[in-house]
Amino acid sequence: MAVALVLATRNPGKLAELKALLEAFPVVLHAASDFPGAPEVMEDAATLEGNAVRKARALQEYTGLPALADDTGLEVEALGGQPGVHSARFAGPQATDAENRAHLLRLLEGVTNRRARFRTVLAFAPDAQTLHLFEGVCSGYILEAERGQGGFGYDPLFVPEGYTQTFAELSLEEKNQISHRGQALRAFARFLEQWLNKV
Repeated sequence: MAVALVLATRNPGKLAELKALLEAFPVVLHAASDFPGAPEVMEDAATLEGNAVRKARALQEYTGLPALADDTGLEVEALGGQPGVHSARFAGPQATDAENRAHLLRLLEGVTNRRARFRTVLAFAPDAQTLHLFEGVCSGYILEAERGQGGFGYDPLFVPEGYTQTFAELSLEEKNQISHRGQALRAFARFLEQWLNKV
């Protein structure tokens, strides 16, 4: 019997990745937007972990269902790990993906060290008392100009280590094989397999 899980995201790109990575499991996935009135959680914690936990807890409490939340940050070496936890709002509170990318490129003008990494932290709250955390990291570098039409966020600027294509040039399947979110979700999937056997 399939178990219902709520994914604490309204981001369609992120939702597509999560669904693709969990499709093999006997779970019915719901987005936060499937629940009118579900809280919009302020992502103002100081860490990715803090934001992921806050979102998972809020959605689990509101829906009564097991909730999975993630927070992801791009950490650029030359910027001391920025934008990090502020990745989605790097160019301002209402910034679009394109504005965030343009802001990053401006800050990196003339900078030769382009090393960066994406980091994802997943928080799974199966009930009001329990919490499990999973992490994934993907290292690479930032280009000087955008390439590719796929993905979302900083994908057109990020080339993963060992590749010549950006995340935005890779297929969703290729990206999921190596991405930070893919790694975190595979760690979650290993846990989920055991958890579903006990439900």
